[in-house]
Amino acid sequence: MVKRTKAPRTASNRSRTTRRTSPEATQSVLSSGGPGTAALTVSSGVAPTGARVKIRFYCQGIGDCHLLKFPKDGGGDFWMLIDCGIHSSITGGTEKIKAIVDDIASVTKRLDVIVLTHEHWDHVSGFLLAESKFKDFEVGEVWMAWSENPDDLQARQLDKFKGGALTVLHQASQQLDQVTDLGPHLSAVQRGMQALLGFNFGAKGERVRSARDAAARLAKRSDVKYLEPKSPPISPLGIAKSVRIYVLGPPRDAAMLGLTERQSEMYGIGIAGGWPIARALGNAFAINKGTLLTGDDATAPFDTPEGSDLSVVRSVKAASSTNKQVRAAAQFVHDFYDGPAERSLETKKRLQQHQASDPNEVDQSWRRIDHDWLGVSADLAMQLDDRTNNSSLVLAFEFLDTKRVMLFVGDAQVGNWLSWQNVSWANDDTTIADLLARTIFYKVGRHGSQNATLKQAGLELMTSPDLSAFIPTNEKDALKVKWGEMPFKTILEDLEKRTSQRVIRADDPWIGQPASKPKFGVPSGAVLALQHDAKKGLWVELDIA
Repeated sequence: MVKRTKAPRTASNRSRTTRRTSPEATQSVLSSGGPGTAALTVSSGVAPTGARVKIRFYCQGIGDCHLLKFPKDGGGDFWMLIDCGIHSSITGGTEKIKAIVDDIASVTKRLDVIVLTHEHWDHVSGFLLAESKFKDFEVGEVWMAWSENPDDLQARQLDKFKGGALTVLHQASQQLDQVTDLGPHLSAVQRGMQALLGFNFGAKGERVRSARDAAARLAKRSDVKYLEPKSPPISPLGIAKSVRIYVLGPPRDAAMLGLTERQSEMYGIGIAGGWPIARALGNAFAINKGTLLTGDDATAPFDTPEGSDLSVVRSVKAASSTNKQVRAAAQFVHDFYDGPAERSLETKKRLQQHQASDPNEVDQSWRRIDHDWLGVSADLAMQLDDRTNNSSLVLAFEFLDTKRVMLFVGDAQVGNWLSWQNVSWANDDTTIADLLARTIFYKVGRHGSQNATLKQAGLELMTSPDLSAFIPTNEKDALKVKWGEMPFKTILEDLEKRTSQRVIRADDPWIGQPASKPKFGVPSGAVLALQHDAKKGLWVELDIA
C-alpha cells in the first residue's frame, strides 16, 4: 500500500552522518574522502555497506531498468523496480531483457513497487518480452502517472491524440517504405520516423500499450496507483520512517506537456515545434483508400470545386475528355510533370509558342512531389514523442535522516521540468529549489538528450558537492539509428564538472572488465561503494549513503 503522511517542515541544511565502507568488498580500490564524504569501494563482487539504498542500473543500451533496494524499517528489504525496457533497434534486445529479468530474480522474487515512468518501448517493453518470467514475481503495487489513468478525462484526451497519431504515423511509414528512390529529405524523414516509432512499437510490431498493460496486470487492480504532483508526499509502508517520495511531474498544464524547448534552459540550439496534423494525414490516407470523400475533408487546402483530380487528369482518357478543364489540366501535367525526360518535337514546338526554351530542362522528375506531403509526418512524430516524454512520472526520494535527495526523471523534457517550479505538496512546504539543492544523485533523463536536462531550472540548482549521476545510454546505438549526439556533449561536460567526474554511463567499457574502475573524482561524494558485472557488463550497482 501507499501510505501518505503529513510531512514535517524540512530543514534547508543537510545533516551529515558517518558512513562506512565494507571490509568484505573484494578487488577494492579506495579513493580518499574529504570531510563528510565516503571512501569509495569498487569491486566486481557484491558486498554489504550499510547503505541507505542500493541501486542496480542495468546497461542494456538505449533503455531504462533500475532496481532499488532499501532497508526496511523493521528489518528485511524493500524492493522497487523503475522501468524495464529496451529500444526496438537494439540487436538481441529480447535476449538482453530476459537476461536482466533473470538477474533481478536472482536477488529477489518480491517487488514491493514497480514504477512505470512513461509509455515508451525502451522503458516498459521488458514486461511484455519477459512476461512469463515476471509472472513468477510477487508484486505489491504498480505506480504510473495520472496521464495513464483510464478514468481521468484529461488522460483519455491525451491518449486519444497518441492513438490517432500512432495510427497515421504507422501508415505514413508503410507508404514511405513502398516508395523507391526517395530524395534526401524524405529519406531523412523515413529514418527519423522509424527511430521514433521504435519507442512505440516492438521489433515484431507489438504496441507499447500491450507492454504497459502487462506490467499493470502484475498487481491487483486496486494496487495500481496513478500519481500526480498535487498529492502529499508518499511514505511507502516498510520504509516510511526512512524515505519520503515527492512526485514532481507530469504537469496537468497542456501547454507544458507539449513544451519541448526554451532557449535559456537548453544546452544546445533547438528546432521549432510542429503543428497538429494527425487529422490532416489521417484524412489523406482515408481519401486514398476511398473511405472519405474529398468534399468531407475539412483539412484540405482547397475547396472541392477547385482544381482537378490528379488521378483523372493522368488517365489515358483525359486528353479526349469533353471537359475542357480536364483536357487543359491533362496537357499541363504531361508537359510539366509526367512527361518523358526527352520531349517530343511536337511538344517542343507547342511550348516554344508560350515560353523560351530551356535546353537544360529535359527531365521533369524534379518537379514531382507525389510523396512530399508525407514529410509533415516528421512533425507529428516529434509531437507524439515530446508529449509522451513530458508525461513522465518524476520522483524525488528524500532520506529523512540526512535530508539527501535522489532524482529519477524518466524522460522528462523542458515542459515537465519547468512545471516543477509551480508545484507544491499538500501539508508540506518543501520547494523544488530546496529538493534540487539537496540532490546527491541524478538519473539523467532521455539518455542524455539536449532537451531532457534543464540548465537554469535544473543542473544549476543541483549544488550539492556530493552529486553523482548515471546515464542509461549507448553512443554507438544512438549513432546507428542517426540520433546525433546522445549523450549531448555540453550536458555531459557540465555534469562531469558538477559531479567531479562522478558520472557513469551504461556504455562505459570498464563495467564489463574485472580490473577496471570508473574515473571518479575525489572525494567520492554520496557513493559508498560500487560493484559491477565484470563478466557480462550487464549492470553497475551503487551503494548510496
